[in-house]
Amino acid sequence: MNTTLSDLESRLRLALTGPLPGLEAQRHMAPTPRPGWQPSQPAGQVRDAAGLVLLFPIDDRVYLLLTVRSAQLPSHAGQVSLPGGAVEAGESLEEAALREAHEEIGVDPALVRVLGRLTPLHIPVSGFVLHPIVGVADARPSYRLADSEVEQVVEPGLDALLDPGCVKHQSGIWGGVAREVPYFALEGQVVWGATAMVLAEFAEVLSRQA
Repeated sequence: MNTTLSDLESRLRLALTGPLPGLEAQRHMAPTPRPGWQPSQPAGQVRDAAGLVLLFPIDDRVYLLLTVRSAQLPSHAGQVSLPGGAVEAGESLEEAALREAHEEIGVDPALVRVLGRLTPLHIPVSGFVLHPIVGVADARPSYRLADSEVEQVVEPGLDALLDPGCVKHQSGIWGGVAREVPYFALEGQVVWGATAMVLAEFAEVLSRQA
């Protein structure tokens, strides 16, 4: 995407106030089958979580911030994800996303301008509904990784995310079930599952703004 961060910020801020691609975009990167997924009305008890979709510039390009979760974590170990986590009592979704990004990788909340929200996503395996929060920073963040949670930061360019060639598919047996798993191949990482589904909608929003 050949655009400045400033121009992209103004267009995204407007786009995120209108109708979003939502479920149809998320489905493009959903593993098939996805047991327990209730897109419109999650069954059972669920908790809210917030994740930060952060954009920032390096030279003349715009980049996206992702993390690789620690191999020591009890769930989703080693997977690529958005910085984020459970929403605590009394805080907004935006506050939760910024707090978690600060705790996990040291992003200063004061340097992030929140632009809006993407469509919430039910994650059956964890019992969360993830609320993606889109923000921008005027410069590449200074990172301070919480070793118990994050192994590394991944910074794909937006042009890489929008390249159809980065979408791959893998078939296999997971949990005794044959599945087809689409994923983004970004910066040498396999980005799949809920993170890929969020990025699929984000990519669709970006494409509409191109």
